[in-house]
Amino acid sequence: MASTFTPLHDRILVRRLEEGETLRGGIIIPDSAKEKPQQGTVISVGKGKSNDEGKVFPLDVKAGDTVLFGKYSGTEIKLDGEDFLIMREEEVLGILK
Repeated sequence: MASTFTPLHDRILVRRLEEGETLRGGIIIPDSAKEKPQQGTVISVGKGKSNDEGKVFPLDVKAGDTVLFGKYSGTEIKLDGEDFLIMREEEVLGILK
C-alpha cells in the first residue's frame, strides 16, 4: 500500500532508516530505550506547495532521497503493518548525498 500512497500538497512520506544494535560496555540496549533515527528514505511526495494565486511550486525532495529531519518532526502512521512518517517538506533539515 505504501507504494500507492500519495501525500497531499507539500507533504512527504518517509521510512525511517534502522540503526544497528548498539552495545555500550557490553550491555544491549532494548528497543524501547533507543532513540529513533533521524534519517529516512523518502517513499513518495505530494504535488508541491501552492501560493494564494494557485501556482504550484514543486518540492525539492523526491522519492528515493535520504533525508535528515528533527527529532519530533512528522506524524507517525502505520500502512500495511509498517511504520512511516508523514511530514511537511519544511521539516526536512537536509538531503544526504
